[in-house]
Amino acid sequence: MKQLEEKLGYRFHNRELLHEALHHSSYANEHRGDGISSNERLEFLGDAILGFVTAEHLFKTYGDLPEGDLTRIRAALVCEQSLYEVARRLDLGQYLKLGKGEEAGGGRERQSILADAVEAIFAAIYLDSDIASISSIIHRILLDRSDAHVVEERKDYKTALQELIQREEGHTLSYRLAGESGPDHNKTFLFEVLVDDAVTGRGEGHSKKEAEQAAARDALQRLQRP
Repeated sequence: MKQLEEKLGYRFHNRELLHEALHHSSYANEHRGDGISSNERLEFLGDAILGFVTAEHLFKTYGDLPEGDLTRIRAALVCEQSLYEVARRLDLGQYLKLGKGEEAGGGRERQSILADAVEAIFAAIYLDSDIASISSIIHRILLDRSDAHVVEERKDYKTALQELIQREEGHTLSYRLAGESGPDHNKTFLFEVLVDDAVTGRGEGHSKKEAEQAAARDALQRLQRP
């Protein structure tokens, strides 16, 4: 537990809270007579705490974004994949308490179990301290690492380019596939964006949508240069 506390950057006053956060329901079910509780209640509270801390952060940081964009960014930041990445950095799987069946089934590496445990730990820290302490930890191990990347992903360059082109009538905007490479399971697509049939930007991506967005971003940068 000391090792995990060092990774979290937090020392528990009541370490039983941390133990409970690491008890999967399969382990609790096998030890009902020992008074062992699962981490499900902590997970419920941790989910709410994470949502609040993230919403407050986005509200204060991105004052120009409308509610819909803030909601989408928050969802991306607190999704199961994001929490799973936190768990992997903490090597959280080795600390979990699992039932025999879940252990044999590879539960220590299961994304949903690890993500839920991260939320439970957030709740345990909050109950052991206060909202300021858990907010600081959430920022350090989650938000500060992925915030800028997620916000960048949420930008819609195609819409921004279309709005720019439509400021003057008579212009046309289109996209075309210029090439693709790599194996079927990991293809890279190259797209060009054309304004009035002239290539104005190019971009690559592992999906056609991603490549189109990259091409639109390139075109915007070119068109907006002084």
